[in-house]
Amino acid sequence: MLSRGVVAFLCLALLAVNFPATKVYGQNSSVVINIDANAGRHPISPLIYGVAYASAAELADLNCPLNRSGGNATSLYNWQLNATNHASDWYFESIAESSAVPGETGDTFISNSKSAGAQAMLTIPMIGWVAKLGPNRSKLASFSIAKYGPQTGNDWQWFPDAGNGILTSGQFVTANDPNDANQPADSLFQQSWVQHIVGKWGKASGGGLSYYILDNESSIWHATHRDVHPTGATMEEIRDKIFDYASRIKATDPSANIVGPEEWGWSGYLFSGYDQQYGGQHGWGYLPDRAAHGGWGYLPWLLDQLRQRDASTGQRLLDIFSVHYYPQGGESGDDVSTDMQLRRNRSTRSLWDPNYVDESWINDRVELIPRLRNWVNTYYPGTRIAVTEYNWGGEGHINGATAQADILGIFGREGLDLATRWTTPDPSTPTYQAIKMYRNYDGNKSTFGDTSVSTTVPDPDTLSSFAAVRSSDGALTVMIIGKNLSGNTSATVNLANYGSSGTAQLWQLTSAGTITRLSDVKFAGNSLQLAIPPQSITLLVIPAAAAPTPTPTPTPTPTPSPTPSPTPTPLPVPVLLTEDNSARAIALDSVTMMRDPFPVVAAHNFSPDLRTRVMLFARNAALLPGEDSSVVMAQAEDSQHKIYPLKVEFVGTVPGSDWLTEVVVKLPDELSNAGDVSVSINLRGQSSNQALINIK
Repeated sequence: MLSRGVVAFLCLALLAVNFPATKVYGQNSSVVINIDANAGRHPISPLIYGVAYASAAELADLNCPLNRSGGNATSLYNWQLNATNHASDWYFESIAESSAVPGETGDTFISNSKSAGAQAMLTIPMIGWVAKLGPNRSKLASFSIAKYGPQTGNDWQWFPDAGNGILTSGQFVTANDPNDANQPADSLFQQSWVQHIVGKWGKASGGGLSYYILDNESSIWHATHRDVHPTGATMEEIRDKIFDYASRIKATDPSANIVGPEEWGWSGYLFSGYDQQYGGQHGWGYLPDRAAHGGWGYLPWLLDQLRQRDASTGQRLLDIFSVHYYPQGGESGDDVSTDMQLRRNRSTRSLWDPNYVDESWINDRVELIPRLRNWVNTYYPGTRIAVTEYNWGGEGHINGATAQADILGIFGREGLDLATRWTTPDPSTPTYQAIKMYRNYDGNKSTFGDTSVSTTVPDPDTLSSFAAVRSSDGALTVMIIGKNLSGNTSATVNLANYGSSGTAQLWQLTSAGTITRLSDVKFAGNSLQLAIPPQSITLLVIPAAAAPTPTPTPTPTPTPSPTPSPTPTPLPVPVLLTEDNSARAIALDSVTMMRDPFPVVAAHNFSPDLRTRVMLFARNAALLPGEDSSVVMAQAEDSQHKIYPLKVEFVGTVPGSDWLTEVVVKLPDELSNAGDVSVSINLRGQSSNQALINIK
């Protein structure tokens, strides 16, 4: 009978086509990256690395400076009841938070953000309504089925009377009573919340809440909040609300930063909510609100109105001009087909490229960041610009990670002032690691540089690159994003006007999903050669050349001290092998040698307990002399983030492949029917990446 190791080796040979560790990639066209450290220099705002709804642990790990609380539900938050209506996101239900303490949700969000060194951003409702509750803080429904009749959807599991507001005829419920689940609330009501925040946390200038956001995507209230605002908002309505609510915030805290208008996307930049609703019903040839304002586009008109108001009063109302942007060709979903991956690679150009015509229904040159900058420079000078929601999808795939890294590089190079991703990627995903490549690549909060410098590449659809000097130590940091779906890319990095030490640290994120420090690379003159893997993010950290050391003055020979023991070289982090371009583990049933899904119990198992043993395969996991499997631990994490310890029964090198280690784990009963779970191993205190297996 063949030994387990020999069988594993034979199986791996058959699977080699899917093995990142053994696959020999084809070669793509070579690329030259030219960096000039004296050209194109400008500061990179640290506020572009923001996220939304991150936990304190995630904020600390990502070293993120901003944490946003926003979205549809924030438009109807009642700070006095600590409850909100979830609008079209969840059956227009008003639902209480667990605490009845007024303002607790916002206070906890501020507290958690501060504890991780981040600044919070809170949304102040302007829609004119807030949630109300039933007896004993019970839920209320805006579209009660008992009141308005059968509807096409309802919260059947938790609140069956809550409908979706669409009758079985396909028509919206109309003429509903907005007081069913909400109550009126004006700017004085919201000012009392701001007073509560300032009373608890202080003014922005004294370390209190710095960023107050003016509601959320108001030009589509007629859709997302049609229970209380069924008619699209006009240009005047939003202008007047901004004047009113921003004035009350500034009256309470003059040092506060007001952020708005938080428009949803392309149509919301150009057309008011009234015109968007009208155009959808009657066609786009004539738009009454735009016509009534001399053909002005919505956001340019709004900026100009704010400028005129500030000039007449001597008070700036809006500090940060903010929009949301989601690519409209499907990129923001989970589709990772070849066509969508290539489209995701290209469509980040809509953020900056004047030559890129958006491939979706937009069919226009978006050039978002230059467009926003031009608008504020023309109509409201001195206003900062922000993208406070964006998401390019593919979060669990390396393609989503390369898009995220590309976006952060673009934000810095193009001079965006502030950005917050919607929302925070799961820590197990490569997209989370992509953010970490900029903010905490070494686990010691080392970051990408803060002064952008000129960097050019021939084709940003296949490889992009960004460079910046780090003020803390003068190092030049270079981020290289390989977008090709297969094949290595030979890259030549040329440096101009930068005195380097001749070597560079090399950090890399690939489809394996773990940030790894590779061997340092050396320069030949002012150039170096790199092989960029497919779908990868590579960071070069190039120390500045040391200043010449002056000839020392002779000093008396000191009494020798004991030589300290050298710091041991850390062992490499173990890496579970996964399929190409996937987080799914290369794993086999130890008896059948079949891939997942795995049963927890199977009659074919030879062991008395009939429990399935799964073979995992790892790099950097070889045992040292004298060690046994007891130094390796393993665990599984289900979709609810519950942890299940896995018993490790065997650890050994695969014969003929010294680089490859087989780890056999036993599945516990608790994992029955768990579906996809993330498994990882820990060797001598160092945790591997997480990889998916399916349990049936």
